[in-house]
Amino acid sequence: MAKALDGIRIVDLTQYEAGPSCTQLLAWLGAEVIKVEPLAGEANRRAVSDKPGVDSWGFLFFNANKKSVTLNLKHKRGRAILDDLLRGADVVVENFGPGAMERLGLGWEALHALNPRLIAASVKGFGSGGPYSGYKSFEFVAQAMAGVMSLNGEADGAPLKVPAGLGDTGAGLHLGIGILAAIVQRQATGVGQQVEVSQQDAVANLTRVHIREQYMNGEPVVRRGNRQYGNAPVNAYRCRPGGPNDYLFVHGVTPDMFQALMRTIGRQDLADDPTLQSRAGRFARVDEIDALIEAWTGKHTKQEAMEILAGAGVACGAVLDSAEVLADEHLRGRGMVVDLEHPDRGRFPMLGNPVHMSDSPTEVRRAPLLGEHTAEVLGGLLGLSADELAQLKKDGAV
Repeated sequence: MAKALDGIRIVDLTQYEAGPSCTQLLAWLGAEVIKVEPLAGEANRRAVSDKPGVDSWGFLFFNANKKSVTLNLKHKRGRAILDDLLRGADVVVENFGPGAMERLGLGWEALHALNPRLIAASVKGFGSGGPYSGYKSFEFVAQAMAGVMSLNGEADGAPLKVPAGLGDTGAGLHLGIGILAAIVQRQATGVGQQVEVSQQDAVANLTRVHIREQYMNGEPVVRRGNRQYGNAPVNAYRCRPGGPNDYLFVHGVTPDMFQALMRTIGRQDLADDPTLQSRAGRFARVDEIDALIEAWTGKHTKQEAMEILAGAGVACGAVLDSAEVLADEHLRGRGMVVDLEHPDRGRFPMLGNPVHMSDSPTEVRRAPLLGEHTAEVLGGLLGLSADELAQLKKDGAV
């Protein structure tokens, strides 16, 4: 079956998570993604690997459905081959540090001269303009600088990082949206453009609803742990048997949900209490409400409590640990967790494409081995013969 992005060719110069998460999504949607790596491979292939010489889990998570080509960009012929690939590409994506593309001779003016239709997409820590543009960034730096770290943690504790890719994958997904928009605009203009997303911008965008208290009170938002300003009940409640993740998270903030919750835990009187029909009224009695709910959840497992409350129409979810997520029957049933075979890793569960399209289904394929598609791509797209490829390899160009 045809895919949504069939015919779109992307040269992927990215590394680690922010850029690769963007290009992986586009590959899942049908684009041909050619990952250009140095001869030793992208650094993330060996980062935090539990098996020396075997691609890391982090690399496998962000490079599915891509083709791997090795090029030595310090070699004159290797650099020329990259230019040839870019001449036939629709998009080039990179997330190098500040100034790296320019040092490679791949600044915007050079790219546009090489291929006027080329879309040049970049993830940067702080963007190409502004006082911080020369600063380097990683995931948790972006979280700190975009405000989310100040919001996370207990009221009397230190700011905490969020162990989710808000700055990396968040920026990558924003960049993917920009690339798709640029492809659509190119249909009208015939020319490419630059697309840029900064990690700080992306995290700030993802955080925006949680800073509304700033507007209400005129003061910086304070940390509240799992509670939420102005709403109750919003919290994680301990469940049986009391393990580290035996909790149910409840977000029962509408009148209907609150009433259903109170009836379910045997407190019809509170369901009917006129002082608890507003959010402000419930928030004023948040300690009392939380204690009553946890007294009830403590008698059930998190799965039992979720099924009972969700069945009553209350928004809630069991706190799943990583093993439970990978085994979750709902995620597996939707194809969000799939099992892949890898030459070195064997069979393993992989988180797949969260975007579902009725006429462009995703088939998740394993990440490529280093240079696995060099001969296929350089031979098929650029017409290099087997002898030429062998000489290039001998010369250290590929």
